[in-house]
Amino acid sequence: MSAHSLALPSARRRGAFWRLLRTEALLTWRRPIGPAVGIGLPVLLLVIFGEVPAFHHRSASLGGISAFTSYVPVVVILGLALIALMSLPSPLTTYRELGVLHRLSTTPVPPSWLLAAQLLVQATVAVAMAVVVLLGSVAAFGSPAPRSPIGVVIAVGLSIAGLFPLGLLVAALAKTNNGAMMIGRLVLFPTLFFAGLWLPRPLMPRVLLDISNYTPLGAAVEAIQDSILHGFPPVGPLLVLAGYAVALAYLASRLFRWE
Repeated sequence: MSAHSLALPSARRRGAFWRLLRTEALLTWRRPIGPAVGIGLPVLLLVIFGEVPAFHHRSASLGGISAFTSYVPVVVILGLALIALMSLPSPLTTYRELGVLHRLSTTPVPPSWLLAAQLLVQATVAVAMAVVVLLGSVAAFGSPAPRSPIGVVIAVGLSIAGLFPLGLLVAALAKTNNGAMMIGRLVLFPTLFFAGLWLPRPLMPRVLLDISNYTPLGAAVEAIQDSILHGFPPVGPLLVLAGYAVALAYLASRLFRWE
């Protein structure tokens, strides 16, 4: 009889999961790649951009908005990408290397609980980062308040749903934690270009902007920016993010190895 066939009573199962979730949350705060990077770096960039006076001048080339306003959604997506591609794969690949997942398979606690706990912890960090950056941009630096708060919530939620499976795919493909970090960096830097980190999206040549619109980070920036400036985001970027969420989740589920 396998350990998984020894079903725990529902109350004990819930208690075991919450203890596992609490443990993963505490461990996340102790890792060097964690909230300090996922929240600290975006907040630091927000402060740097916000303290540069030239960034607050409206620009016709940016559609009449300031460079700071154009960078707010980029900073949010940078934080989400760091969490998805660096913070999420790291513990999962480390647990696989150390045999933690294999040992869990011999207990009544399914390894999938560890995956669920990590997703919940990292999603909480991601939401906290987005709230801090968006509220801080308005309260501290005078960025426009979102015209559609519901649109922002949906855009951020779909951005998490579209990017986190990419991190799971990295964890599925990497054999070691070092390998996961390398793959994460290789994916992160090119995609950040299409998010507009180095060249704002309004200044991109048409062909690059078209490519950006169909990348997960570019679509996420477009959805959040439209929610801030114009109202509820158009359906296009939302469908792109939903498509990535479904496709990448399917690939990650097929390729992910517990041992």
